[in-house]
Amino acid sequence: MQSETSGAEILVQALVDCGVEVVFGYPGGAVLPIYDAIFRSKAIRHILVRQEGGAAHAAEGYARATGKPGVILVTSGPGATNVVTGIADAMMDSIPLVILTGQVPTNLIGSDAFQECDTVGITRHCSKHNYLVKDPAKLGDIVHEAFHIATSGRPGPVVINLPKDVQVAKARYTGKPTEIRHKSYQPQTKADPKLIEAAVEMLAAAERPILYTGGGIINSGPHATAALRELAALTGAPVTSTLMGLGAYPASGPQWLGMLGMHGTYEANHAMHGADLILALGSRFDDRVTGRLDAFSPKSKKIHVDIDRSSINKTVRADLGIVADVGSAIEDIIALWKARGYGKQNLQEWWARIDGWRAVDCLAFTQAGSEIMPQHAIKALYEATKHRAPIISTEVGQHQMWAAQHFGFEAPNKWLTSGGLGTMGYGLPAAIGAQLAFPDELVIDIAGEASIQMNIQELGTAVQYRLPVKIFILNNEYMGMVRQWQELTYASRYAESYSDALPDFVKLAEAYGWKGIRIETAGELEDGIAAMLAHDGPVMVDCRVTKLANCFPMIPSGAAHTDMILQANEVSGEMDDEAKALV
Repeated sequence: MQSETSGAEILVQALVDCGVEVVFGYPGGAVLPIYDAIFRSKAIRHILVRQEGGAAHAAEGYARATGKPGVILVTSGPGATNVVTGIADAMMDSIPLVILTGQVPTNLIGSDAFQECDTVGITRHCSKHNYLVKDPAKLGDIVHEAFHIATSGRPGPVVINLPKDVQVAKARYTGKPTEIRHKSYQPQTKADPKLIEAAVEMLAAAERPILYTGGGIINSGPHATAALRELAALTGAPVTSTLMGLGAYPASGPQWLGMLGMHGTYEANHAMHGADLILALGSRFDDRVTGRLDAFSPKSKKIHVDIDRSSINKTVRADLGIVADVGSAIEDIIALWKARGYGKQNLQEWWARIDGWRAVDCLAFTQAGSEIMPQHAIKALYEATKHRAPIISTEVGQHQMWAAQHFGFEAPNKWLTSGGLGTMGYGLPAAIGAQLAFPDELVIDIAGEASIQMNIQELGTAVQYRLPVKIFILNNEYMGMVRQWQELTYASRYAESYSDALPDFVKLAEAYGWKGIRIETAGELEDGIAAMLAHDGPVMVDCRVTKLANCFPMIPSGAAHTDMILQANEVSGEMDDEAKALV
C-alpha cells in the first residue's frame, strides 16, 4: 500500500504526472509547503517572476506557443488577486491554464484572516472552473480533472484554491487515473455526420464563399491548420482570419485576404459582406469583427463550426451550427468533399471582385524623410527576421494592430497577443514564457512605450533565467490608440493620453542587464535591427516613430463592417453619446 504524503507532495507529483515541466509563480506564506515540495522534488522548473500578473501572462505565452497548458503558483490574498487579469485574459482568448492559489487554513476561511480573500468567488466568472480543496485525499484527482477541463473542449483557465492546512495534511496519492470523465463536462468533439453533409452541399453550391477562421483552429492543434490549408486548396475559397487566428493560414498564401474586423483589410471586410456563404471555423463573431450587427453580411448564409456550443447563435444567427472540434470537422468536410467528387469551385467572378478590393491597397503608407513611420518599422523588422520564423508577442494598442497588419505569419503558435480582453502589459511576460519553451528560437515583443511599462519589472526575470528576449518598442510618446480615438472622435482633446515623463529606455535596459539600442531616424533602422539580432542576450530597442500616425483601415464603433475609413479626413470630429458608449 502506498504510504501517505503531504498534500503539497501530492500536488507536485500530480503536476509531474500531468506532464508539467515549468511553473510560473511567486512565493508567499500560504504556499510555502508547495514551494518546499518543489524544491525537494527537482522535477519541475519554477520560474520566479517579479509580480504575479507577470506569471499569468508568462504562462499564457508558454501555453500559446507550445499548445500545452500553462501553470501558475501564487500565494493567497494579493497573490491570487494579482493574477485575476491574466485569468480573465485567458478565458477570453481560450488559453489553457491551471492556476494554483494558496489560501488560509480552512478553519480561518471567512474570518478575514491575514491575506485571505474569496478566491473562488472572485474567479468564478472569469475562469472555466474553480475548486476549493478541503480534503488532501481528493487533491490528486482534482489536479488531473483540472488539467482535463483546462485542455478539453474550448480551452480555458481552471483555478485550484489550496488552504495551507490541506497542503501539510497527509493522504495517499493514487496516481494518474486511467480515464478522466467529468459527470457534467463532456464536450462534443465529433460532428454530426448529417450536419457535415449539409455543410458540404452548401459549400459546393456557393458562388461567393469565404473561410472565416479564428483562434479555435490554432487551439485545435497542427492537424487543424493542416486541414484548413487543404480545404482552402480544394475549394479555392478566399481565407480571412481574426486577430487570434493569424498563422493558421499562411500570409503568403494566394487565397489570403488578411485579417478582418475593426483594423482588418478592406478586401477581407468587403468579401465578408459580399459573400453568399460564410464558413466560420473556430471563430465567434465578436464585435470587433462584425461591426454593427444588423448590417453584418446580411445576404450570406452562415455555417458556424465551434467546440463551444454556447458560441453558436450567441451573436450572429447561423443557418447551420456544428458543435465539434474544428480540426475534426474540417477533416470530415474534406473527406466528404473528395468522396463526392467535388473539385475546385469556379470562382472567377468572385475573385475578380476581390481583386478589385485588393487594388485599393488599404495598408499602403508613405515613408518619406528621416522620421520613421511605425508601419515601416514593422515591415523592416519582418524583412530582417522572416527567415528565422520568429515568435512575436505584442502589448496592446496601435503597435499591436500594425504588427497584425504588416508582419506576415506563415505558421500557427508564432503570434502571441491579447485579443478579447486587450490587456496592456501582456507582451513581455508572454515573450518570456515562449522563450522558456523554445530557448533557441527568436522571440520578439513588439511593444508600445506605454504598454511596456505595465510589466516592465519582468526584465529582471529574463536576466535571471538568461533568456535572450528582444523588445522592439514603437515609441510615439502617446498611448497611441487612445490618442487616435481622441483625435478622430473627440476633436483632438487628448485627455491623459500623452506620456510626459518617459524613462530613458536604453539606460533602463542597461540597469537591468539588457542591451539597450535607440533608433531615431529611418536611416538607422536597418543597422539598429541588425544590432539587436546580433546580440545573443536580451535587447530592448527604443525605436522613435512619428508621434501622430494613425492605424488604418478602421471601422468606427457602431458602424457597419464595410463602412471602413482609410484616412483621418474621412472621420467626423465628434460622436453622439450612443457611439461613444461603444468605443
